[in-house]
Amino acid sequence: MAVTETRVLPAAFIEAGGKTFLNQLSKASGQYGAADLSKSFGQDFVAQMDPLQLEAMKQATAGIGSYEPFLQAAQAATGPGAYKDYMSPYQQEVIDTTLQEYDLQAQKGLGSIAQQAIGAGAFGGAREGVAQAEYMTGSDRNRAALQAQLLGQGFGQAQQAAAQQYGQQMGLATGQQGLQGRQISGLSALGASAQAQKQADLSAEQQLAQQRLMQPLTAAQSYGSGVTQLIAGYPGQTTQQMAPNAPTPSGMQTGLSTASTLAGIYGALR
Repeated sequence: MAVTETRVLPAAFIEAGGKTFLNQLSKASGQYGAADLSKSFGQDFVAQMDPLQLEAMKQATAGIGSYEPFLQAAQAATGPGAYKDYMSPYQQEVIDTTLQEYDLQAQKGLGSIAQQAIGAGAFGGAREGVAQAEYMTGSDRNRAALQAQLLGQGFGQAQQAAAQQYGQQMGLATGQQGLQGRQISGLSALGASAQAQKQADLSAEQQLAQQRLMQPLTAAQSYGSGVTQLIAGYPGQTTQQMAPNAPTPSGMQTGLSTASTLAGIYGALR
């Protein structure tokens, strides 16, 4: 027994749009799957170190231990015998000249004792001898004290010069490290700024490459979204078809069949 089968189909132009969408989606998916992703991802879009950064690293590496010569010079200015290298080369000449002048003045003092002895009528006697001996003892003691004073002054000046040399060398070591550090920091900062600008350029290029890669797929999806909205906005067309030898469907079965058909079409378009 022949029966009549009722179907609700989308409008013809919507069905044509759905087929176009599926074709575009299939083509875009194939292009995306076969695309060379290295053209939009990977190390090509990572900015390398700027030459100024490389120079900073080079100087930092070369500067390791650059303070050692100054430190060695500072160490040479320490220790018990360090003062010897800083003794004045003219110190002995100064001491000899000073002592010669002292001896000359001491001899004049002996002449005064002799004159006093003559005036006292004791010239050549024991009293004159005792006076001369006392005078020479005091003179020698003063001479030794003067020599010790001169030597002490030279020693103190040498120690002061050694300490000054130590401070200067340590200051040079610290200053050298500070100047080098500031130069390296400056190069690093300039290099980092240039690298950041280069990275920004590469990131912009990468975004453009990714947009170009996704453009066909994005366009197909946008087109499909528009078709889906049309399905919801236009009623379906009802068609009837004779189906021989088929049981007569109930009203509920007919409704379920229609709903299933619409759901299938809508799902395929989505």
